Amino acid sequence: MSETHILLVEDEAAIREMLKLSLSKSGFIIEEAESVRQAQTLIFNRLPELILLDWMLPQTSGIEFARQLRKEPQTQQIPIIMLTARGEEGDKIRGLEVGADDYITKPFSPRELLARIKAVLRRTSTTAENEQIIVNELILDPAEHRVTVLDEEVQIGPTEFRLLHFFMTHPERVYSRNQVLDQVWGGNVYIEERTVDVHIRRLRKALALHGYDHLIQTVRGVGYRFSTKMPQY
Repeated sequence: MSETHILLVEDEAAIREMLKLSLSKSGFIIEEAESVRQAQTLIFNRLPELILLDWMLPQTSGIEFARQLRKEPQTQQIPIIMLTARGEEGDKIRGLEVGADDYITKPFSPRELLARIKAVLRRTSTTAENEQIIVNELILDPAEHRVTVLDEEVQIGPTEFRLLHFFMTHPERVYSRNQVLDQVWGGNVYIEERTVDVHIRRLRKALALHGYDHLIQTVRGVGYRFSTKMPQY
């Protein structure tokens, strides 16, 4: 992890200095931006492995920037952790829905942030197999980190990719939210069960554009399953 390049987008100089000092000691390469425009320039010059993104930024908000990053093919796979003083559940859900992979509320300790960074990098950069998984015309390729339907790429974020990979390798079995958290996010991470629902919705939305959202099924009162059988209501 010593070569991991992180882009820190934060308009408060004191916070940037504190985080850069702390994360550099842990072996990360940190680049700083105080605005979205500056961040865009840095990303153009070099794609980071992870972005730490403040919610409240001048001119363009972190939320809007996260939405832009998820729309662009070259940046849509970069993990994003939102940094914000907004701690209400609705704000957290909004941050996750626009594409953030995790969310940490200020004030936070450097140790907690480091744990979250490691957890996000672990779950977004590793896959269990390199062999393609094929369901009808839906193809997930772990080696290329791509999902396609009839050669058309399905635009999904890194967490949704990991979530789909888990479901496609464990078909027809029902998993509770807690089980999905353990399998996809890993144990001992600071993630709420509601986060699973948010990422499920994002995954279904991406698959719906290609007619495959029905594969991710809700089992009321239990959890979720991946199935090629049409759900019975």
